[in-house]
Amino acid sequence: MYMFLGVSIIADRFMASIEVITSQEKEVTITMPNGETSVATVRIWNETVSNLTLMALGSSAPEILLSVIEVCGHHFNAGELGPGTIVGSAAFNMFVIIGLCVWVIPEGETRKIKHLRVFFITAFWSIFAYIWLYLILSVISPGVVEVWEALVTLLYFPVCVILAWIADRRLLFYKYMGKRYRADKRHGIVVETEGDLTPIKGGVEMITDGKFPPRGGAVMPAENCGGTQDRTTGAAAMATVAGGNLPNSNSTMVNVESNKELDESRKEVIRILKELKQKYPDKELDQLVELANYYALLHQQKSRAFYRIQATRMMIGAGNVLKKHAADHARRTAVVDEETPEDDDLGVCSRIAFESAHSQCMENCGILTLAVVCQGGLGESTFYVDYRTEDGSANAGSDYEYSEGTLVFKPGETRKEMKVGIIDDDIFEEDEHFFVRLLNLRVGDAEGMFESDEVGTAPKGRLVEPLVATVTILDDDHAGIFTFSERVLRVSESVGTMEVTVVRNSGARGTVILPYHTEAGTAKAGDDFEDARGELEFTNDQTTSTLQIRIIDDEEYEKHENFYIVLEEPRWLKRGISALLLNQDLAEGQMSTEEEEARRIAEMGKPILGEHSRLEVVIEESYEFKSTVDKLIKKTNLALVIGTHSWREQFVEAVTVSAGNGDDDEEGREERLPSCYDYVMHFVTVFWKVLFACVPPTEYWNGWACFFVSITVIGLLTAVIGDLASHFGCTVGLRDTVTAVVFVALGTSIPDTFASKVAATQDQHADASVGNVTGSNAVNVFLGIGVAWSVAAVYWAAQGKQFRVDPGSLAFSVTLFTIFAFIAMGVLLFRRRPSIGGELGGPKVPRLLTSLLFLGLWFLYIFFSSLEAYCHIQGF
Repeated sequence: MYMFLGVSIIADRFMASIEVITSQEKEVTITMPNGETSVATVRIWNETVSNLTLMALGSSAPEILLSVIEVCGHHFNAGELGPGTIVGSAAFNMFVIIGLCVWVIPEGETRKIKHLRVFFITAFWSIFAYIWLYLILSVISPGVVEVWEALVTLLYFPVCVILAWIADRRLLFYKYMGKRYRADKRHGIVVETEGDLTPIKGGVEMITDGKFPPRGGAVMPAENCGGTQDRTTGAAAMATVAGGNLPNSNSTMVNVESNKELDESRKEVIRILKELKQKYPDKELDQLVELANYYALLHQQKSRAFYRIQATRMMIGAGNVLKKHAADHARRTAVVDEETPEDDDLGVCSRIAFESAHSQCMENCGILTLAVVCQGGLGESTFYVDYRTEDGSANAGSDYEYSEGTLVFKPGETRKEMKVGIIDDDIFEEDEHFFVRLLNLRVGDAEGMFESDEVGTAPKGRLVEPLVATVTILDDDHAGIFTFSERVLRVSESVGTMEVTVVRNSGARGTVILPYHTEAGTAKAGDDFEDARGELEFTNDQTTSTLQIRIIDDEEYEKHENFYIVLEEPRWLKRGISALLLNQDLAEGQMSTEEEEARRIAEMGKPILGEHSRLEVVIEESYEFKSTVDKLIKKTNLALVIGTHSWREQFVEAVTVSAGNGDDDEEGREERLPSCYDYVMHFVTVFWKVLFACVPPTEYWNGWACFFVSITVIGLLTAVIGDLASHFGCTVGLRDTVTAVVFVALGTSIPDTFASKVAATQDQHADASVGNVTGSNAVNVFLGIGVAWSVAAVYWAAQGKQFRVDPGSLAFSVTLFTIFAFIAMGVLLFRRRPSIGGELGGPKVPRLLTSLLFLGLWFLYIFFSSLEAYCHIQGF
């Protein structure tokens, strides 16, 4: 048992390297249906391929290596321990692990297999592998394994992987098979589902065979079940179904398929953030992000490697992986950021500038006041700064009074004002501007005596921006031109209530009413914004007014929708002098030239709409929200959680006791104190922990260094276990067949048992617990027996002899397992009926009966295999 613990611990390091390897990512260019391109980060390894290759190898490495080492160690003669362990482990996985997973699901809950196509492929191969084993042992060439038989057994492994990948990607004949579709009323889209057709709120179900329903909508392939859905955002996707036929999922969105996994991750993170905001409305964003990181890690779909590592570390007192990660992250983020230091010379050098770079005034204001401020410094000097006005479109003498002078800042004074006279007239004219400039700064002492600059000393004061103030004179003889300051306004959907400013240019005389209303574009009133209609009242001399529109935040990751705010024709409420001129009903011939000019100017003075009377408002996703989602997606890479970065980190973990008890509940992110069991298991396994801390960290060579070193160590330990198991059988009087089927298979499968239990309770689907069992059983035969027997068969063929294998107990065990496996698969498929709801869990009575049946099948398998091994019943 102590050796099995050692194998489990080094297998932990091996699975961590596999998780890092299969988590490698690359950037790809995604072409959307509308022709737009975007760069997305996707995983290099396909999930199905990684589960059937590296993940299965990591989970079954002891059994596979035991079979290979046994054949090589017995001078290429067949042994009983290796094949017996493979068949015994398959029986334990199929019956005990699945039976336990059925029982541990909380009452009333169920778990269904999501990727049914892949499950059917692996289930077929897991049973066919043992049928093939029986055929080559007892039917095709009884007692002899020929070279082609061994090589075909080995080649079945890549065939199994390729077929599972084809099923996962819906290639070849899969894209012509009839599919199920779910129509969603709210979004008007059709979503392909597989395996499950659970209705969603507000939706309706249908099953079609390539025909599009009359209502129509966009088509989106989805790898969904249980009510989840994907949404498309392209006009081209809708156009593909105009003909009435439902296109196959492979051709509809080929380019988007690569981005689907990332989109699902984003949707899950967004859902978690929304739930946390509702549950903890008083928490700050940083706290919500930290909490969401833990929730996302807790609820995301995890690989077999993670569950295996989690189970092993909790078993040996190394702690809960997720809680340790959350606690370490919280400790790192607890450090308070240092405040940004102020400019170095602000404490000794004063800064003098205008308080505002832009000012405006009405033409009839008379006097304009501008402020100059002095900031910083020691407060011991007197500063003299000159100012003067400069013409712009406004001219000194006709529009404003030329002014110049000197401002004096005595010690302790921080603000000074200057005054400029504004000249009023009754003639309509455009808005005009002029400038006021600061210049010629001088420094004096407290008594006002000027100081000379000393070479090599820091200045006591300087002029900084804004050195020039722009003054705009607003004409008050015109009712005004009303306009938005820009044609397009972009707002974040998280802005809440947006404020839009309407500007009154070229005059501000009289009181004017300005009606406005909103118009929908791609953004819909009630869904994306609240419809608004009203009036703005500009009083005499008022130049700006603000209207408010409420934006509805639905927290979409990517959003680009628009609506419009339209200004209607303004009307006078209280008229000024221009209205009196317009009311004079005199013929043109009766008016003098001066009166005609005045009337023309008065006509020009009516309130009118400006250039931008229709504002397009573009609602975009919240930048803060989007960046938060992106950060969380990067943080939720499980390779960052279970991987290691240095030997120091590995040795610290090896000698540290951590709590392994307790579930990954959502409320308890804090690490608990280690229990007595944790301390006992830590001290029992500390030798293995410290020894295997010498394995290279997973960060080296992207995990490959750890991979090769770990599998070498597993092979060495497995060789020792094989000899110990044989000596144990001799000591207690057990044949190698019984020892392999019962004890060795049990020892190698204990970590997988705990891993499957955790996967069954934490994952929302049954793939990680049930689907992986079938894949592992097939890989055991194709690699464990295929590699070992291929090497032996080739060796004896080179010697001119045959590789002989006594079918005996092995053929009997294989036949018995195959019969029981058919029963188990039938029961699992029967449990998908609506009365039970899924392969795992369900009502108490079916759950109990299924678990007892599976455990009974395993006991019967052990019982009959043992009877046959001791010749109490006849074998083959």
